[in-house]
Amino acid sequence: MSTNPAARDQVEYDVVVVGGGPAGLSAAIHLKQLAASRNQNLTVCVLEKGSEIGAHILSGAVIETRALDELLPDWRSRNAPLHTRVCADEFHFLTGSEQGFRVPNLLVPAPMHNDGNYIVSLGNVCRWLAQQAEALGVEIFPGFAAAEVLFDAAGAVAGVISGDMGIGADGGKKDSFAPGMELRGKFTVFAEGCRGHLGRHLIRKFALDRDADPQHYALGIKELWEVTAAQHRPGLVVHGAGWPLRRGSSGGFFLYHLENRQVAAGLIVDLNYSNPFLNPFEEFQRLKHHPLFRTTLAGGKRITYGARAITKGGLNSLPRMTFPGGLMVGCDAGTLNFSKIKGTHMAMKSGLLAAVAISAHLGDGGSGGVELTTYRDLFRKSWIHDELWRSRNFGPALHRFGLFGGAAFNFIDQNVFRGRLPLTLRDCTPDHATLDKAADCNRIEYPKPDGVLSFDRLSSVYLSSTNHGEDQPCHLTLRDKQVPIGINLADYDAPEQRYCPAGVYEIVTSDNRPRLQINAQNCVHCKTCDIKDPTQNIVWVAPEGGGGPNYSNM
Repeated sequence: MSTNPAARDQVEYDVVVVGGGPAGLSAAIHLKQLAASRNQNLTVCVLEKGSEIGAHILSGAVIETRALDELLPDWRSRNAPLHTRVCADEFHFLTGSEQGFRVPNLLVPAPMHNDGNYIVSLGNVCRWLAQQAEALGVEIFPGFAAAEVLFDAAGAVAGVISGDMGIGADGGKKDSFAPGMELRGKFTVFAEGCRGHLGRHLIRKFALDRDADPQHYALGIKELWEVTAAQHRPGLVVHGAGWPLRRGSSGGFFLYHLENRQVAAGLIVDLNYSNPFLNPFEEFQRLKHHPLFRTTLAGGKRITYGARAITKGGLNSLPRMTFPGGLMVGCDAGTLNFSKIKGTHMAMKSGLLAAVAISAHLGDGGSGGVELTTYRDLFRKSWIHDELWRSRNFGPALHRFGLFGGAAFNFIDQNVFRGRLPLTLRDCTPDHATLDKAADCNRIEYPKPDGVLSFDRLSSVYLSSTNHGEDQPCHLTLRDKQVPIGINLADYDAPEQRYCPAGVYEIVTSDNRPRLQINAQNCVHCKTCDIKDPTQNIVWVAPEGGGGPNYSNM
Protein backbone atom coordinates (compact mmCIF):
# COMPACT_ATOMS: atom_id res chain seq x y z
CA MET A 1 0.00 0.00 0.00
CA SER A 2 1.41 3.41 -0.94
CA THR A 3 0.62 6.55 0.99
CA ASN A 4 0.51 10.14 -0.17
CA PRO A 5 4.14 11.11 -1.00
CA ALA A 6 3.66 14.35 0.90
CA ALA A 7 3.18 12.30 4.11
CA ARG A 8 6.50 10.50 3.77
CA ASP A 9 9.85 11.61 5.08
CA GLN A 10 12.50 11.95 2.40
CA VAL A 11 16.18 11.29 3.01
CA GLU A 12 18.84 12.02 0.40
CA TYR A 13 21.98 9.95 -0.11
CA ASP A 14 24.56 9.70 -2.81
CA VAL A 15 24.04 5.94 -2.98
CA VAL A 16 21.23 3.76 -1.64
CA VAL A 17 21.97 0.04 -1.33
CA VAL A 18 19.03 -2.38 -1.10
CA GLY A 19 20.03 -5.55 0.71
CA GLY A 20 22.49 -6.25 3.53
CA GLY A 21 24.05 -9.39 2.09
CA PRO A 22 27.63 -9.86 0.84
CA ALA A 23 27.04 -8.00 -2.44
CA GLY A 24 25.36 -4.94 -0.93
CA LEU A 25 27.73 -4.64 2.02
CA SER A 26 30.79 -5.03 -0.22
CA ALA A 27 29.49 -2.27 -2.48
CA ALA A 28 28.88 0.01 0.50
CA ILE A 29 32.28 -0.65 2.05
CA HIS A 30 34.17 -0.11 -1.19
CA LEU A 31 32.26 3.08 -1.96
CA LYS A 32 33.47 4.52 1.34
CA GLN A 33 37.01 3.23 0.81
CA LEU A 34 37.20 4.86 -2.62
CA ALA A 35 35.65 8.08 -1.31
CA ALA A 36 38.28 8.27 1.44
CA SER A 37 41.10 7.68 -1.05
CA ARG A 38 39.78 10.58 -3.17
CA ASN A 39 38.90 12.80 -0.21
CA GLN A 40 35.23 12.63 -1.26
CA ASN A 41 32.31 13.02 1.12
CA LEU A 42 30.05 10.24 -0.14
CA THR A 43 26.88 9.36 1.78
CA VAL A 44 25.82 5.71 1.62
CA CYS A 45 22.99 3.78 3.28
CA VAL A 46 22.03 0.09 3.31
CA LEU A 47 18.40 -0.99 3.66
CA GLU A 48 17.86 -4.51 5.04
CA LYS A 49 14.42 -6.15 5.38
CA GLY A 50 15.56 -8.63 8.05
CA SER A 51 15.35 -7.73 11.72
CA GLU A 52 19.14 -7.48 11.74
CA ILE A 53 21.97 -7.95 9.28
CA GLY A 54 22.32 -11.69 8.73
CA ALA A 55 18.79 -12.58 9.85
CA HIS A 56 17.79 -13.61 6.31
CA ILE A 57 21.19 -14.90 5.17
CA LEU A 58 21.29 -18.60 4.38
CA SER A 59 24.07 -20.42 2.58
CA GLY A 60 26.04 -23.66 2.93
CA ALA A 61 28.61 -22.11 3.12
CA VAL A 62 32.06 -22.77 1.74
CA ILE A 63 33.57 -19.56 0.46
CA GLU A 64 36.59 -18.46 -1.52
CA THR A 65 38.35 -15.41 -0.08
CA ARG A 66 39.38 -13.90 -3.42
CA ALA A 67 36.97 -10.97 -3.27
CA LEU A 68 37.38 -10.55 0.49
CA ASP A 69 41.15 -10.34 -0.04
CA GLU A 70 40.55 -7.45 -2.44
CA LEU A 71 38.00 -5.67 -0.25
CA LEU A 72 39.69 -6.02 3.15
CA PRO A 73 43.16 -7.54 2.74
CA ASP A 74 43.70 -7.45 6.52
CA TRP A 75 40.53 -9.41 7.30
CA ARG A 76 42.44 -11.88 9.46
CA SER A 77 43.70 -9.20 11.82
CA ARG A 78 40.18 -7.72 11.90
CA ASN A 79 38.91 -11.01 13.39
CA ALA A 80 36.71 -11.95 10.45
CA PRO A 81 34.61 -15.02 11.34
CA LEU A 82 36.47 -17.36 8.98
CA HIS A 83 37.75 -19.96 11.42
CA THR A 84 37.57 -23.31 9.66
CA ARG A 85 39.80 -23.87 6.65
CA VAL A 86 38.90 -26.78 4.37
CA CYS A 87 41.24 -29.69 5.10
CA ALA A 88 39.51 -32.54 3.28
CA ASP A 89 37.23 -32.70 0.23
CA GLU A 90 34.98 -35.62 -0.74
CA PHE A 91 32.37 -36.26 -3.41
CA HIS A 92 29.93 -39.16 -3.09
CA PHE A 93 27.38 -40.66 -5.44
CA LEU A 94 24.45 -42.37 -3.72
CA THR A 95 22.81 -45.25 -5.57
CA GLY A 96 20.12 -46.11 -3.02
CA SER A 97 18.90 -45.68 0.52
CA GLU A 98 21.84 -47.70 1.87
CA GLN A 99 24.27 -47.70 -1.05
CA GLY A 100 26.73 -45.32 -2.63
CA PHE A 101 30.41 -44.76 -3.37
CA ARG A 102 33.00 -42.07 -3.12
CA VAL A 103 34.12 -40.57 -6.43
CA PRO A 104 37.93 -40.26 -6.76
CA ASN A 105 38.98 -36.61 -6.56
CA LEU A 106 40.69 -36.97 -9.92
CA LEU A 107 37.28 -37.47 -11.56
CA VAL A 108 35.54 -34.56 -9.84
CA PRO A 109 35.20 -31.42 -12.02
CA ALA A 110 38.05 -29.07 -11.11
CA PRO A 111 35.86 -26.12 -9.98
CA MET A 112 34.31 -28.27 -7.25
CA HIS A 113 37.59 -28.70 -5.41
CA ASN A 114 37.85 -26.60 -2.25
CA ASP A 115 41.53 -26.30 -1.41
CA GLY A 116 42.16 -23.02 0.40
CA ASN A 117 38.48 -22.27 1.03
CA TYR A 118 36.74 -21.73 4.36
CA ILE A 119 33.58 -23.19 5.90
CA VAL A 120 31.63 -20.33 7.46
CA SER A 121 28.34 -19.05 8.71
CA LEU A 122 27.59 -16.54 5.98
CA GLY A 123 25.17 -14.75 8.30
CA ASN A 124 28.03 -14.13 10.73
CA VAL A 125 30.29 -12.99 7.89
CA CYS A 126 27.64 -10.45 6.89
CA ARG A 127 27.28 -9.24 10.48
CA TRP A 128 31.04 -8.68 10.54
CA LEU A 129 30.96 -6.91 7.16
CA ALA A 130 28.25 -4.62 8.52
CA GLN A 131 30.55 -3.66 11.39
CA GLN A 132 33.29 -2.76 8.90
CA ALA A 133 30.80 -0.72 6.87
CA GLU A 134 29.49 1.22 9.87
CA ALA A 135 33.04 1.98 10.97
CA LEU A 136 33.51 3.70 7.60
CA GLY A 137 30.34 5.77 8.02
CA VAL A 138 27.78 3.67 6.14
CA GLU A 139 24.29 4.05 7.61
CA ILE A 140 22.53 0.68 7.95
CA PHE A 141 18.79 0.35 8.49
CA PRO A 142 17.75 -3.20 9.45
CA GLY A 143 14.05 -3.98 9.72
CA PHE A 144 13.16 -1.75 6.76
CA ALA A 145 11.92 -3.51 3.64
CA ALA A 146 12.30 -1.70 0.33
CA ALA A 147 8.74 -2.01 -0.97
CA GLU A 148 8.78 0.13 -4.12
CA VAL A 149 11.21 1.65 -6.59
CA LEU A 150 11.19 5.42 -6.95
CA PHE A 151 11.48 6.85 -10.46
CA ASP A 152 12.16 10.42 -11.54
CA ALA A 153 10.29 12.33 -14.22
CA ALA A 154 12.55 10.90 -16.92
CA GLY A 155 11.91 7.32 -15.81
CA ALA A 156 15.29 6.77 -14.14
CA VAL A 157 15.55 5.06 -10.76
CA ALA A 158 15.75 7.68 -8.03
CA GLY A 159 15.77 5.48 -4.92
CA VAL A 160 13.28 3.31 -3.05
CA ILE A 161 10.34 3.60 -0.68
CA SER A 162 10.43 1.55 2.50
CA GLY A 163 7.26 -0.31 3.36
CA ASP A 164 4.50 1.26 5.42
CA MET A 165 4.32 -0.07 8.98
CA GLY A 166 1.10 -0.70 10.85
CA ILE A 167 -1.20 -1.74 7.99
CA GLY A 168 -3.86 -4.25 9.00
CA ALA A 169 -4.81 -7.38 7.10
CA ASP A 170 -7.87 -5.54 5.82
CA GLY A 171 -5.66 -2.82 4.34
CA GLY A 172 -6.65 -0.25 6.94
CA LYS A 173 -4.29 1.80 9.08
CA LYS A 174 -3.78 0.60 12.63
CA ASP A 175 -2.98 2.85 15.58
CA SER A 176 0.68 1.96 15.06
CA PHE A 177 0.67 3.15 11.44
CA ALA A 178 3.82 4.84 10.18
CA PRO A 179 4.26 5.66 6.49
CA GLY A 180 7.28 4.40 4.61
CA MET A 181 10.24 6.68 3.94
CA GLU A 182 11.62 7.76 0.60
CA LEU A 183 15.32 7.03 0.44
CA ARG A 184 16.57 8.90 -2.57
CA GLY A 185 19.96 8.45 -4.15
CA LYS A 186 21.92 9.55 -7.16
CA PHE A 187 22.37 5.81 -7.71
CA THR A 188 20.64 2.79 -6.21
CA VAL A 189 22.34 -0.60 -5.95
CA PHE A 190 19.93 -3.54 -5.84
CA ALA A 191 21.44 -6.45 -3.93
CA GLU A 192 18.34 -8.28 -2.68
CA GLY A 193 19.58 -11.82 -3.29
CA CYS A 194 17.89 -14.52 -5.36
CA ARG A 195 14.61 -13.49 -7.02
CA GLY A 196 14.56 -10.05 -5.45
CA HIS A 197 11.06 -8.64 -5.79
CA LEU A 198 12.29 -5.20 -6.86
CA GLY A 199 14.90 -6.73 -9.12
CA ARG A 200 12.21 -8.76 -10.83
CA HIS A 201 10.21 -5.57 -11.45
CA LEU A 202 13.25 -3.77 -12.84
CA ILE A 203 14.14 -6.65 -15.16
CA ARG A 204 10.64 -6.48 -16.61
CA LYS A 205 10.44 -2.67 -16.78
CA PHE A 206 13.77 -2.18 -18.53
CA ALA A 207 13.71 -5.51 -20.46
CA LEU A 208 17.06 -6.36 -18.91
CA ASP A 209 16.72 -10.03 -19.87
CA ARG A 210 15.93 -9.38 -23.52
CA ASP A 211 19.13 -11.06 -24.73
CA ALA A 212 19.44 -13.67 -21.95
CA ASP A 213 18.24 -17.22 -21.52
CA PRO A 214 15.55 -17.75 -18.87
CA GLN A 215 16.96 -17.65 -15.36
CA HIS A 216 17.21 -21.00 -13.56
CA TYR A 217 16.95 -21.77 -9.88
CA ALA A 218 17.36 -24.41 -7.21
CA LEU A 219 15.98 -24.71 -3.70
CA GLY A 220 18.54 -25.15 -0.95
CA ILE A 221 17.40 -26.66 2.35
CA LYS A 222 19.81 -26.57 5.28
CA GLU A 223 19.99 -27.72 8.87
CA LEU A 224 22.70 -26.94 11.40
CA TRP A 225 23.52 -29.78 13.78
CA GLU A 226 25.67 -30.16 16.84
CA VAL A 227 27.23 -33.61 16.54
CA THR A 228 29.22 -35.84 18.86
CA ALA A 229 32.95 -35.27 19.15
CA ALA A 230 33.59 -38.71 17.67
CA GLN A 231 31.79 -37.79 14.44
CA HIS A 232 33.18 -34.26 14.09
CA ARG A 233 35.94 -33.58 11.56
CA PRO A 234 36.51 -29.80 11.41
CA GLY A 235 37.30 -28.70 7.86
CA LEU A 236 35.74 -31.69 6.08
CA VAL A 237 33.64 -30.81 3.02
CA VAL A 238 31.34 -33.49 1.58
CA HIS A 239 29.38 -32.98 -1.63
CA GLY A 240 27.37 -35.51 -3.58
CA ALA A 241 24.53 -36.39 -5.92
CA GLY A 242 22.15 -39.23 -6.73
CA TRP A 243 19.63 -40.76 -4.33
CA PRO A 244 17.05 -39.75 -3.14
CA LEU A 245 16.44 -37.65 -6.27
CA ARG A 246 15.21 -39.69 -9.21
CA ARG A 247 14.62 -39.43 -12.94
CA GLY A 248 13.11 -36.07 -13.80
CA SER A 249 14.86 -34.27 -10.94
CA SER A 250 18.42 -33.28 -10.16
CA GLY A 251 20.47 -31.59 -7.49
CA GLY A 252 23.03 -32.41 -4.87
CA PHE A 253 23.75 -32.55 -1.15
CA PHE A 254 26.36 -31.29 1.27
CA LEU A 255 27.84 -31.92 4.71
CA TYR A 256 30.18 -29.22 6.03
CA HIS A 257 32.04 -29.68 9.32
CA LEU A 258 32.48 -26.28 11.00
CA GLU A 259 34.04 -25.44 14.35
CA ASN A 260 32.44 -26.14 17.77
CA ARG A 261 31.18 -29.61 16.75
CA GLN A 262 28.74 -28.09 14.29
CA VAL A 263 27.84 -29.61 10.94
CA ALA A 264 25.81 -28.00 8.16
CA ALA A 265 23.70 -30.59 6.33
CA GLY A 266 21.67 -29.78 3.26
CA LEU A 267 20.07 -30.71 -0.04
CA ILE A 268 19.85 -28.61 -3.19
CA VAL A 269 16.99 -29.48 -5.56
CA ASP A 270 16.98 -27.97 -9.04
CA LEU A 271 13.61 -26.32 -9.62
CA ASN A 272 13.28 -27.67 -13.15
CA TYR A 273 11.96 -31.01 -11.80
CA SER A 274 8.99 -32.52 -13.62
CA ASN A 275 6.97 -34.58 -11.10
CA PRO A 276 4.50 -32.32 -9.24
CA PHE A 277 4.40 -34.84 -6.38
CA LEU A 278 8.08 -34.26 -5.54
CA ASN A 279 8.56 -32.64 -2.13
CA PRO A 280 12.08 -31.19 -1.66
CA PHE A 281 11.69 -30.96 2.11
CA GLU A 282 10.72 -34.62 2.39
CA GLU A 283 13.54 -35.65 0.06
CA PHE A 284 15.98 -34.01 2.44
CA GLN A 285 14.43 -35.77 5.44
CA ARG A 286 14.89 -39.11 3.65
CA LEU A 287 18.47 -38.24 2.72
CA LYS A 288 19.47 -37.91 6.37
CA HIS A 289 18.71 -41.61 6.91
CA HIS A 290 21.39 -42.64 4.41
CA PRO A 291 24.48 -44.01 6.19
CA LEU A 292 26.60 -41.14 4.87
CA PHE A 293 24.45 -38.68 6.82
CA ARG A 294 23.18 -40.99 9.55
CA THR A 295 26.67 -41.86 10.77
CA THR A 296 27.56 -38.19 11.16
CA LEU A 297 24.29 -36.97 12.69
CA ALA A 298 23.50 -39.90 15.01
CA GLY A 299 23.54 -38.80 18.62
CA GLY A 300 23.58 -35.16 17.60
CA LYS A 301 21.09 -32.36 18.00
CA ARG A 302 19.42 -30.27 15.31
CA ILE A 303 19.92 -26.57 16.07
CA THR A 304 18.53 -24.55 13.19
CA TYR A 305 16.60 -25.00 9.93
CA GLY A 306 16.19 -22.81 6.87
CA ALA A 307 15.62 -22.74 3.12
CA ARG A 308 16.45 -20.37 0.29
CA ALA A 309 16.22 -20.38 -3.48
CA ILE A 310 19.49 -20.18 -5.44
CA THR A 311 19.99 -18.34 -8.72
CA LYS A 312 21.98 -20.72 -10.92
CA GLY A 313 21.50 -19.82 -14.58
CA GLY A 314 24.99 -18.36 -14.84
CA LEU A 315 26.34 -16.28 -17.70
CA ASN A 316 23.74 -17.40 -20.24
CA SER A 317 20.91 -16.17 -18.00
CA LEU A 318 22.59 -13.00 -16.74
CA PRO A 319 20.45 -9.93 -17.46
CA ARG A 320 21.85 -6.54 -18.26
CA MET A 321 22.89 -5.30 -14.82
CA THR A 322 22.64 -1.53 -15.40
CA PHE A 323 19.76 0.84 -16.07
CA PRO A 324 19.24 4.58 -15.61
CA GLY A 325 19.95 5.43 -11.99
CA GLY A 326 20.82 1.97 -10.78
CA LEU A 327 22.73 -1.30 -10.87
CA MET A 328 21.85 -4.88 -9.98
CA VAL A 329 24.51 -7.01 -8.30
CA GLY A 330 25.04 -10.45 -6.79
CA CYS A 331 22.31 -13.06 -6.79
CA ASP A 332 19.70 -10.40 -7.58
CA ALA A 333 21.20 -10.56 -11.08
CA GLY A 334 22.46 -14.16 -10.90
CA THR A 335 26.25 -14.04 -10.57
CA LEU A 336 26.58 -17.38 -8.73
CA ASN A 337 29.12 -19.79 -10.23
CA PHE A 338 27.12 -23.01 -10.31
CA SER A 339 30.10 -25.14 -11.32
CA LYS A 340 31.60 -24.29 -7.92
CA ILE A 341 28.25 -24.12 -6.09
CA LYS A 342 29.52 -20.79 -4.77
CA GLY A 343 28.13 -17.30 -5.00
CA THR A 344 29.63 -15.30 -2.13
CA HIS A 345 32.92 -14.31 -3.75
CA MET A 346 31.06 -13.57 -7.00
CA ALA A 347 28.47 -11.42 -5.23
CA MET A 348 31.14 -9.51 -3.35
CA LYS A 349 33.16 -8.86 -6.51
CA SER A 350 30.09 -7.61 -8.38
CA GLY A 351 29.50 -5.20 -5.48
CA LEU A 352 33.10 -3.99 -5.60
CA LEU A 353 32.84 -3.32 -9.33
CA ALA A 354 29.58 -1.40 -8.82
CA ALA A 355 31.36 0.78 -6.27
CA VAL A 356 34.21 1.45 -8.69
CA ALA A 357 31.81 2.51 -11.46
CA ILE A 358 29.72 4.76 -9.20
CA SER A 359 32.69 6.32 -7.43
CA ALA A 360 34.49 7.13 -10.69
CA HIS A 361 31.38 8.70 -12.18
CA LEU A 362 30.54 10.85 -9.16
CA GLY A 363 34.19 11.68 -8.55
CA ASP A 364 34.42 13.09 -12.06
CA GLY A 365 31.46 15.34 -11.36
CA GLY A 366 28.88 13.16 -13.05
CA SER A 367 25.21 13.43 -12.17
CA GLY A 368 22.83 10.76 -10.98
CA GLY A 369 20.07 9.15 -12.97
CA VAL A 370 22.25 7.98 -15.87
CA GLU A 371 23.08 4.41 -16.91
CA LEU A 372 26.59 3.44 -15.84
CA THR A 373 27.63 1.46 -18.90
CA THR A 374 31.19 1.59 -17.55
CA TYR A 375 30.10 -1.10 -15.09
CA ARG A 376 29.53 -3.50 -17.97
CA ASP A 377 33.08 -2.92 -19.21
CA LEU A 378 34.50 -3.42 -15.73
CA PHE A 379 32.49 -6.61 -15.35
CA ARG A 380 33.56 -8.06 -18.72
CA LYS A 381 37.25 -7.41 -17.97
CA SER A 382 37.17 -8.91 -14.47
CA TRP A 383 37.78 -12.40 -13.16
CA ILE A 384 34.09 -12.73 -12.28
CA HIS A 385 33.18 -12.71 -15.98
CA ASP A 386 35.96 -15.17 -16.74
CA GLU A 387 34.62 -17.57 -14.08
CA LEU A 388 31.07 -17.30 -15.38
CA TRP A 389 32.19 -17.76 -18.99
CA ARG A 390 34.19 -20.89 -18.18
CA SER A 391 31.24 -22.39 -16.31
CA ARG A 392 28.54 -21.33 -18.80
CA ASN A 393 27.85 -24.92 -19.93
CA PHE A 394 27.84 -26.59 -16.51
CA GLY A 395 24.14 -26.29 -15.64
CA PRO A 396 22.80 -26.66 -19.21
CA ALA A 397 24.83 -29.86 -19.63
CA LEU A 398 23.23 -31.45 -16.57
CA HIS A 399 19.76 -30.37 -17.69
CA ARG A 400 20.23 -31.54 -21.28
CA PHE A 401 22.24 -34.76 -20.84
CA GLY A 402 21.10 -35.87 -17.38
CA LEU A 403 23.28 -36.61 -14.36
CA PHE A 404 25.73 -39.09 -15.92
CA GLY A 405 25.94 -37.54 -19.38
CA GLY A 406 26.15 -34.05 -17.90
CA ALA A 407 28.83 -35.13 -15.42
CA ALA A 408 30.90 -36.64 -18.23
CA PHE A 409 30.52 -33.50 -20.34
CA ASN A 410 31.47 -31.26 -17.43
CA PHE A 411 34.53 -33.36 -16.56
CA ILE A 412 35.81 -32.97 -20.11
CA ASP A 413 34.83 -29.29 -20.29
CA GLN A 414 36.26 -28.29 -16.90
CA ASN A 415 39.20 -30.66 -16.36
CA VAL A 416 40.48 -31.04 -19.92
CA PHE A 417 39.48 -27.79 -21.66
CA ARG A 418 39.31 -25.61 -18.50
CA GLY A 419 35.91 -24.29 -19.56
CA ARG A 420 37.06 -23.30 -23.03
CA LEU A 421 35.13 -25.74 -25.21
CA PRO A 422 34.18 -23.88 -28.40
CA LEU A 423 30.44 -24.25 -27.91
CA THR A 424 27.73 -22.86 -25.68
CA LEU A 425 24.82 -25.00 -24.53
CA ARG A 426 21.44 -23.36 -23.96
CA ASP A 427 18.60 -24.14 -21.57
CA CYS A 428 15.62 -22.08 -22.65
CA THR A 429 12.76 -23.71 -20.74
CA PRO A 430 11.79 -21.75 -17.60
CA ASP A 431 11.69 -23.80 -14.41
CA HIS A 432 7.98 -23.14 -13.86
CA ALA A 433 7.20 -24.69 -17.27
CA THR A 434 8.76 -28.10 -16.59
CA LEU A 435 6.03 -29.74 -14.48
CA ASP A 436 4.14 -32.65 -16.00
CA LYS A 437 0.44 -33.07 -15.35
CA ALA A 438 -0.33 -34.98 -12.16
CA ALA A 439 -2.32 -37.59 -14.08
CA ASP A 440 0.85 -38.53 -15.97
CA CYS A 441 3.05 -38.92 -12.88
CA ASN A 442 3.48 -41.40 -10.08
CA ARG A 443 2.60 -40.16 -6.61
CA ILE A 444 5.59 -40.21 -4.23
CA GLU A 445 4.98 -41.64 -0.78
CA TYR A 446 7.27 -40.33 1.95
CA PRO A 447 7.90 -42.01 5.32
CA LYS A 448 6.76 -40.33 8.49
CA PRO A 449 9.49 -38.43 10.37
CA ASP A 450 11.07 -40.26 13.28
CA GLY A 451 11.83 -37.13 15.32
CA VAL A 452 15.47 -38.17 15.57
CA LEU A 453 16.94 -37.61 12.10
CA SER A 454 13.83 -36.58 10.19
CA PHE A 455 11.22 -34.00 11.16
CA ASP A 456 8.03 -32.31 9.99
CA ARG A 457 7.90 -28.90 8.37
CA LEU A 458 6.22 -26.98 11.18
CA SER A 459 8.73 -28.02 13.84
CA SER A 460 11.45 -27.12 11.35
CA VAL A 461 10.03 -23.67 10.71
CA TYR A 462 9.96 -23.16 14.48
CA LEU A 463 13.74 -23.59 14.51
CA SER A 464 14.11 -20.85 11.90
CA SER A 465 12.63 -18.33 14.41
CA THR A 466 10.30 -17.12 11.67
CA ASN A 467 7.85 -14.47 12.74
CA HIS A 468 5.38 -12.21 10.95
CA GLY A 469 2.76 -10.04 12.53
CA GLU A 470 -0.55 -11.79 11.89
CA ASP A 471 -2.55 -8.61 11.37
CA GLN A 472 -0.88 -7.42 8.18
CA PRO A 473 -1.62 -7.85 4.48
CA CYS A 474 -0.60 -11.22 3.06
CA HIS A 475 2.69 -10.82 1.21
CA LEU A 476 2.03 -13.91 -0.93
CA THR A 477 -0.33 -12.44 -3.46
CA LEU A 478 -2.35 -14.07 -6.24
CA ARG A 479 -2.85 -12.56 -9.68
CA ASP A 480 -6.07 -14.58 -10.06
CA LYS A 481 -7.75 -16.21 -7.05
CA GLN A 482 -9.45 -18.81 -9.28
CA VAL A 483 -6.20 -20.30 -10.59
CA PRO A 484 -5.06 -22.29 -7.49
CA ILE A 485 -8.12 -24.55 -7.63
CA GLY A 486 -9.14 -24.25 -11.28
CA ILE A 487 -5.71 -25.00 -12.73
CA ASN A 488 -3.05 -25.82 -10.12
CA LEU A 489 -5.16 -28.32 -8.20
CA ALA A 490 -7.00 -29.68 -11.22
CA ASP A 491 -3.93 -30.20 -13.40
CA TYR A 492 -0.98 -30.51 -11.00
CA ASP A 493 -2.55 -31.59 -7.69
CA ALA A 494 -1.58 -28.22 -6.16
CA PRO A 495 2.23 -28.57 -6.16
CA GLU A 496 2.56 -25.50 -3.92
CA GLN A 497 1.59 -27.82 -1.05
CA ARG A 498 4.87 -29.67 -1.63
CA TYR A 499 7.49 -27.35 -3.12
CA CYS A 500 7.13 -24.85 -0.25
CA PRO A 501 9.63 -25.91 2.48
CA ALA A 502 7.67 -24.09 5.19
CA GLY A 503 4.13 -25.43 4.88
CA VAL A 504 2.73 -22.08 3.76
CA TYR A 505 0.25 -23.48 1.24
CA GLU A 506 -2.57 -25.88 2.10
CA ILE A 507 -5.62 -27.13 0.25
CA VAL A 508 -8.46 -27.18 2.76
CA THR A 509 -12.13 -28.02 2.32
CA SER A 510 -14.94 -25.76 3.46
CA ASP A 511 -18.59 -26.14 2.45
CA ASN A 512 -17.50 -29.24 0.49
CA ARG A 513 -15.34 -27.10 -1.77
CA PRO A 514 -11.53 -27.01 -1.86
CA ARG A 515 -9.73 -23.72 -1.41
CA LEU A 516 -6.14 -22.60 -1.07
CA GLN A 517 -5.15 -21.50 2.43
CA ILE A 518 -2.00 -19.36 2.68
CA ASN A 519 -0.24 -19.50 6.06
CA ALA A 520 1.93 -16.46 5.35
CA GLN A 521 3.23 -16.29 8.92
CA ASN A 522 5.26 -19.47 8.19
CA CYS A 523 7.08 -17.99 5.19
CA VAL A 524 10.90 -18.20 5.38
CA HIS A 525 11.28 -15.89 2.34
CA CYS A 526 12.83 -18.61 0.17
CA LYS A 527 10.98 -17.35 -2.97
CA THR A 528 10.34 -20.87 -4.30
CA CYS A 529 6.63 -20.23 -4.80
CA ASP A 530 7.38 -17.12 -6.86
CA ILE A 531 9.63 -19.28 -9.06
CA LYS A 532 8.02 -22.73 -9.37
CA ASP A 533 4.30 -21.91 -9.51
CA PRO A 534 3.39 -23.44 -12.90
CA THR A 535 0.93 -20.65 -13.71
CA GLN A 536 3.14 -17.86 -12.31
CA ASN A 537 0.09 -16.77 -10.37
CA ILE A 538 1.87 -16.34 -7.02
CA VAL A 539 3.74 -13.05 -6.63
CA TRP A 540 5.94 -12.51 -3.57
CA VAL A 541 5.93 -8.93 -2.26
CA ALA A 542 7.71 -7.49 0.76
CA PRO A 543 5.97 -7.98 4.12
CA GLU A 544 6.36 -5.52 6.94
CA GLY A 545 10.03 -4.90 7.71
CA GLY A 546 11.63 -7.16 10.29
CA GLY A 547 9.39 -10.11 9.49
CA GLY A 548 10.55 -13.51 8.29
CA PRO A 549 13.24 -15.82 9.60
CA ASN A 550 15.84 -14.85 12.17
CA TYR A 551 18.65 -17.23 11.32
CA SER A 552 21.36 -17.72 13.90
CA ASN A 553 24.77 -18.95 12.79
CA MET A 554 23.46 -19.89 9.34
